[in-house]
Amino acid sequence: MRPAERRNRWLWVEFLCLFLAAPVVLAVFLPPSTLLPALFGATLVGMVLLHRTPGFHWRDLVRGWSQIDWRVVAAFAIAMTVVSVGLLMAVLPERWLVVYRMSPWVWLAIMMLYPLFSALPQEIVYRALFFRRYGPILPPARAALILNAAVFSLAHLLFWNWIVAMMTFAGGLVFAWAYEVRGSFPLAAVLHAVAGNIMFTVGIGALFYTGTIVRPF
Repeated sequence: MRPAERRNRWLWVEFLCLFLAAPVVLAVFLPPSTLLPALFGATLVGMVLLHRTPGFHWRDLVRGWSQIDWRVVAAFAIAMTVVSVGLLMAVLPERWLVVYRMSPWVWLAIMMLYPLFSALPQEIVYRALFFRRYGPILPPARAALILNAAVFSLAHLLFWNWIVAMMTFAGGLVFAWAYEVRGSFPLAAVLHAVAGNIMFTVGIGALFYTGTIVRPF
């Protein structure tokens, strides 16, 4: 077997374990309380694998912060707000601004911590690691973006909710586009942070909270 073929086989093993088996095991066999430890563990594994990826440099992830197209961010924020409010009013109207009404300080803490401790780690694993390390085995162009959105949606399987699946797939497409098509990890991370903060502000983020899982199936 040629070295390239052997490497690609090993990449497939890693890919299937990290992006398929791990989310299914977490969703089916482990309690929801393991979400944060699982995210932390996946981030550590992802960072190690990314560090070992030929041609990758950590400075690649910090390039372009000053070149973020804030018009794209603003347009996305508006669209995200409209979608989030619409879904909330359709399925969970009683959750309107629930976190802020419960405690403005908790809301503020989420706004500050979510970008750093949730959005950023997920972007490292599901965008940088996905496209940089597993590029040799990915399908071409648009198919790779769709696959990325699919595995990102699968990562949220533990919520067992069709709204979560739909939103994370759509969000995954946007974040993958920002990283792979626009070539900007900072843009992907900012868009992800904006999406999460809007959802938790509006109230639809309750569907993403493992202590209050709502199942509208």
